[in-house]
Amino acid sequence: MDAAGGCPHAANAALLERGSVVPVVLPGRIEGRAVVGHEALREFLAHSEVAKGPEHFTALREGRIPAGWPLMTFATVPGMTTADGDDHRRLRGLVSRAFTPRRVEELRPRIVELTDRLLEDLARSAEESGGDADLRRHVALPLPMGVIGELLGVGAEYRDRLHRLSGQVVATDIDPAEAITANRELVALLGEIAAAKAEHPGDDLTSALIAARDEGGDRLDGQELIGTMLLMVIAGHETTLNLITNAVRALCAHRDQLARVREGEAGWDDVVEETLRWDAPVSYFPFRYPVRDLTLDGTVLPRGLPVLAGYSAAGRDPAVYGPDADRFDVTRPSRASAARHLSLGHGTHYCLGAPLARLEATVALERLFTRFPDLDLAVPDSELPRLPSFVGNSVGALPVRI
Repeated sequence: MDAAGGCPHAANAALLERGSVVPVVLPGRIEGRAVVGHEALREFLAHSEVAKGPEHFTALREGRIPAGWPLMTFATVPGMTTADGDDHRRLRGLVSRAFTPRRVEELRPRIVELTDRLLEDLARSAEESGGDADLRRHVALPLPMGVIGELLGVGAEYRDRLHRLSGQVVATDIDPAEAITANRELVALLGEIAAAKAEHPGDDLTSALIAARDEGGDRLDGQELIGTMLLMVIAGHETTLNLITNAVRALCAHRDQLARVREGEAGWDDVVEETLRWDAPVSYFPFRYPVRDLTLDGTVLPRGLPVLAGYSAAGRDPAVYGPDADRFDVTRPSRASAARHLSLGHGTHYCLGAPLARLEATVALERLFTRFPDLDLAVPDSELPRLPSFVGNSVGALPVRI
């Protein structure tokens, strides 16, 4: 795996030619597998003999994973993404009430209000610079960070630091010393936020989690509190940030598809779904571990080997999406024959925040292109800086001309 990240699609096509399950080498020369075929990934994500808990990671258990390994947080952070069975159900249940369809829909007016304010910031920045502005910085980042910050009760003064540190945590090219420092700083910052909320609780998710922790018993321990907050911050803004960024890039590069939306042939929700398939915001997500040797689509997955979920590859699998799988087509999601993408997961670990991510992205795109109908990229897409990660899939800046 290329720790420096970059556009994954050419490499994904080469992997898909080799099969739906392929051997990969992770940073530190750690052996792993990647599931890249759509049907194989669908089966793998819901398999009853595949686990998320770090106790199943053979190399970690045997002490072969060094401190500062860039993927350590993904493997070991206490919380839903590393829990199985009853523990996973307990942790998911504590958070799920904040993400029901009804609660998410209640956020729509606030998301519209925040989006409109951010578009004013974008226009102001463009005017001050002579016509160009960074849409990622002014809209795609602060929108989901603002929404998840309000849900968690995290003040605006913390949000820039949270984004910077979470970006380092998901980077795969970070050196060990920087990785250790970033993780310590992020845990300390979340601890500071939790302590402040314990002192002055409010009507927010963090206060509710602290109350669950303080109930005692098997509700939530201190490490799980910080781990759950960390997951909410990273998953609650990084994925949607990439989704909005990738959707704008796709529409600017495919003006005919943008025209289809404006002419009513497709909706903004179709744009979101096709972007999730065509340019998934998460490319390869760590980790799952077979609890015994498994055979998946004719390939053996050894017990305890770390396996990546190849969302960006599965989204363009020609075996499922046909010979035009590489084509961005906003009418594809509405066709009955279109397979459901897996970019937000599948099975018991399906993304809890999926309804919120979809709402934020749909509102942002509709209001952005309504306010700025001639918006376009200020530089060619090929010149945009890629994220330094094979986990997150997007660009680090999005200069646009409005």
